[in-house]
Amino acid sequence: MASCVAPRCRHAASTLGSSAALGRRAARVLSAPRCAASTLADAGAAAETAEAPGGGGAAGVKKRVLSGVQPTGVLHLGNYLGAIRQWVANQESYDNFFCVVDSHAITQPHDPKELSQATYRTAALYLAAGIDPKRSNIFVQSHVSAHSELMHSPPGRRAARLLAPLHRWMLNCATPMGWLEKMIQYKEKSQRAANAESVSVGLFDYPVLMAADILLYQAQLVPVGDDQRQHLELTRDIARRFNDKYAKKKKRKVFVEPEALIVKSNARVMSLQDGTAKMSKSDANDLSRINLLDSPDEIRRKIKKCKTDSIKGIGYSPDRPEANNLLGIYEAMTGKSKEEVEAEAATWVGWGTFKPLLADALIAHLEPLQARYAELVAEPEYLASVLREGAEAADETASRTLADAKRAMGFTLPGETPKF
Repeated sequence: MASCVAPRCRHAASTLGSSAALGRRAARVLSAPRCAASTLADAGAAAETAEAPGGGGAAGVKKRVLSGVQPTGVLHLGNYLGAIRQWVANQESYDNFFCVVDSHAITQPHDPKELSQATYRTAALYLAAGIDPKRSNIFVQSHVSAHSELMHSPPGRRAARLLAPLHRWMLNCATPMGWLEKMIQYKEKSQRAANAESVSVGLFDYPVLMAADILLYQAQLVPVGDDQRQHLELTRDIARRFNDKYAKKKKRKVFVEPEALIVKSNARVMSLQDGTAKMSKSDANDLSRINLLDSPDEIRRKIKKCKTDSIKGIGYSPDRPEANNLLGIYEAMTGKSKEEVEAEAATWVGWGTFKPLLADALIAHLEPLQARYAELVAEPEYLASVLREGAEAADETASRTLADAKRAMGFTLPGETPKF
């Protein structure tokens, strides 16, 4: 899922719950083991990060960041460099909400047991990579009732439970079918499907769920890759259409129209087997990616077998996609500048010299992350508490937006006094 940045609500206390709840949360978090991946956070701080157009907000007001990754397979180096490391680097700058977008993962055939395990594995990797619960909220998408999937809310939250199925339904009713039929990702994935029976309505409707993720949190800025730009434009169109139709005469709009946040740096990591294709969890060839939990032996094997070219020397060049990718990874893993890597590359005899250096850099960089992950697996109660408290904070914000959307469309809310 795309990252999102939004202004913090002026009622910040209500966003995060009562002060008592905050106290319990702080006490639990402060008693938790210190993240062993501090070196990863330091490395992330040195990376070039997203640049928000128009600069910061009012003095003392943090913008909200919402981002997430699908729990399909194991997170890989592309997920880390393209998203998670930048989350870590920006934790002090924003009011952060990071989710595991499990509802997105079921739009295509999946193994229920694997989805459950991958959801917790992904959340644990967020923490292991350096996301700090004292500074960021971490939650599972389906644990927040307002995201619209058919689920049960926590006991005692009857209003949120009644609102749950409505949000995506409301956005669906505001979205022309023709808009979804034009979505490139749907066309590509449906064409690759074995038959029509394997193409779900969820896949067709996936962009509306993505729009719901963004609009629920009043996101102003959304860091997106090239493959997500069309989804962002659809989200803007849905927000504009909803506001024009239901909130045109109101003092404020229900939804913010988000803008693209351009992410700088060499965050785009390509396949180890094809320098022109993005590193992907869905690639059937495991040699195409470095998974964050790969062992040192697996990393060495994958780097040894990665695709290179036969051009003499090693260096950056528009005509050398594999060389650009591998040098970019080395640059990110070592913290060296492009100029420093170029100077070092001039001393290498060939790929046989460079590949062991790259493997060593990857192993050294991922070691603290893997150590912290092992600690988290051994303490599942702590992970459960982080996810529970993160979901409570997220639900406060999402449910408020959902209630505003309901009122705009003319729905009544449970418990309110009837007006005739």
